[in-house]
Amino acid sequence: MRYQTFGRRTGLRVSELALGAAMFGTRPGVRANPEQARAVFDAYADAGGNFIDTSDAYERGESEAVLGDLLRDRREQFVLATKYTRMPLTGVNLTGNSRRTAIRSVEASLRRLNTDYLDVLWVHLPDGVTPIDEILTTFDDLTRSGKILHGGLSNFPAWRVAAAAVKSPTLLGVQEPLNLLNRGLEREMLPAAEAFGLGVCTYFPLASGRLTGKYRQGEKGRFTDMNLPLEDAGQRKTVLDTLLEVSQEAGEAPGRVAMAWLLARADRATTAIVPIVGPRTPEQLQDYVKALAFDLDPEHYRRLDEASAPPIEDNTSHSFGGEFDRFKLPAVPVV
Repeated sequence: MRYQTFGRRTGLRVSELALGAAMFGTRPGVRANPEQARAVFDAYADAGGNFIDTSDAYERGESEAVLGDLLRDRREQFVLATKYTRMPLTGVNLTGNSRRTAIRSVEASLRRLNTDYLDVLWVHLPDGVTPIDEILTTFDDLTRSGKILHGGLSNFPAWRVAAAAVKSPTLLGVQEPLNLLNRGLEREMLPAAEAFGLGVCTYFPLASGRLTGKYRQGEKGRFTDMNLPLEDAGQRKTVLDTLLEVSQEAGEAPGRVAMAWLLARADRATTAIVPIVGPRTPEQLQDYVKALAFDLDPEHYRRLDEASAPPIEDNTSHSFGGEFDRFKLPAVPVV
């Protein structure tokens, strides 16, 4: 893998792909148990990857604990990022973006991750209550204490990110979904990140498996388990139809074609865009790595761009596409 600085605000160098550890754990469902997680982690390291992304919410903290074991004796080889906010709601004073939650969450994450500092601390979700100044001063305090090196905002609206970028040199980047079925960040978030020199981590590169074409073949997966809509008669169907056509013409799997489009989109940006991939097996990891060396014909890129272009009326900075609806924090009245 090649390396780049994560935006223009830092000299922190990260690999082209980040490894997401959301599925590292042993809870029920399709997960990577500790042995499988080690195989994926080692394959990622062998491929030159150095950017690890997790959260205190993933597998209720087990993801961090698994990573803590994997990072033993090689912590300095990796850029380590985790998140706080805790979802779903587990208690008024145990969730949200407040200084209290951040400090408690960081201390617990450091213990589970078996480290004394984090390279990046993301705020996982906005809580609708905590002022941005409190979040930024908490970042600054944690930076001065040496417990984190940088802070970032995940799933925040672009106007709040812009306001934060003006106020805080500690703010490193943003994290948002980006794939052929969800290009909402291109409206406002990506221009803001490019203007302020913020790095961008993107997640759901294959739209939770929809861009592999497996659901068209009747296979089960995350979306069927959660009873979420796979596609509709509108743009999502058009995008998938186009993706499968291009895949057949290029002689490559749909998932690899979707990743090639995403990586080409990242190359056109004026700031770093790093997709987070979440393989459960070394073979899936290798598919992602191979996409780094795979290129489509210009005509194929044009067709995919046209089919997936966000509608004019869609001016939202990002959209989860239903994936996180059940995790939204409830509104809390401010009195």
